[in-house]
Amino acid sequence: QVQLVESGGGLVQAGDSLRLSCAASGRTFSMYAMGWFRQAPGKEREFVAAISGSGRSTYYADSVKARFTISRDNAKNTVYLQMNSLKPEDTAVYYCAAHPAVASLRDGAVGYWGQGTQVTVSS
Repeated sequence: QVQLVESGGGLVQAGDSLRLSCAASGRTFSMYAMGWFRQAPGKEREFVAAISGSGRSTYYADSVKARFTISRDNAKNTVYLQMNSLKPEDTAVYYCAAHPAVASLRDGAVGYWGQGTQVTVSS
């Protein structure tokens, strides 16, 4: 069982930066690929970024590539999403997710979800 708790969301202006954190429970954190998904009002939940258990492999949606960076600290059981050059279209609830296989996570197979954190970007 893995429990995920996100933090770091908020209201920012276009062009600003924000860093989301996701703290995971359990002693097997490094065995899980971690990722971020987001859901905007009236839209389906979509993949944002994923990172392998070791941290050596990362994947991004085209819409955030070069602006967002996913990273993890296995000693702290925490995964991060650094978001730069934020745009109004990045406004969404951001969810942390975990799955043993990064390829599966990237394709939307999620074993565990966090409760979500709201990110609002004003123009």
